[in-house]
Amino acid sequence: MKVEREELLHIAKLANLKINEEEIDDYLLNLQDILNFANIVNDAPVEGLKETVGSDDRYNVFRKDEVKEFEDEESLLQNAPEKENHMFKIPKVL
Repeated sequence: MKVEREELLHIAKLANLKINEEEIDDYLLNLQDILNFANIVNDAPVEGLKETVGSDDRYNVFRKDEVKEFEDEESLLQNAPEKENHMFKIPKVL
């Protein structure tokens, strides 16, 4: 599909863009490149793909960082593989 001059001017009018006569050829080339790329993306093979990015409503939910005091420290640490000074002991991360 080739973009015609009249279509470009119509789109520019809808977008309230002022295009000089000298710019029309550049805009036509750029718009044609964009549409050609969109066609490549539309024709990309997607059969058999299992995962997509951004196709659901999940997003990061952040909570306020607050210190909480636990009254039953022993139950909190009961499943810790190692503990030291009333805290979880973990390997150093460098």
